[in-house]
Amino acid sequence: MGARKRNRAIQLKEKWKDRAFASLNNCPTSPRKMRLVTELIQGTEVKRALDILKYTTKEPARKLEKLLLSAIANWQQKNEGVRIEDAKLYVKEIFVEQSRTLKRLRTAPQGRAHRIRKRSNHVTLILEDMNKQETE
Repeated sequence: MGARKRNRAIQLKEKWKDRAFASLNNCPTSPRKMRLVTELIQGTEVKRALDILKYTTKEPARKLEKLLLSAIANWQQKNEGVRIEDAKLYVKEIFVEQSRTLKRLRTAPQGRAHRIRKRSNHVTLILEDMNKQETE
């Protein structure tokens, strides 16, 4: 690894050290379907986001609810002295990136075959405290 690459990696590691985040890799849902649900909770408070995800009928909402609970647990681990009720946590950033695509064949009429693409995605969710943001 070159010196510039190593320095950049160290900078990124320091940047992410202070953040409370959780990531979900290789989720077998298409990115487009996942983005429909992530747009519902972007920028909302954590309690409201959990309610939205709980009562949303879309399938990716269950996975995002679990991811949000994981991010909350990560935040608690970094901020041991602070209670969740006192902190005004909100979903600062959530982004969906396309992951690998499994390519399958489905039989079609007259001896042909059609390609089926089974898409998957990576989701990263970042939480932040409103109180912390106001003091800065």
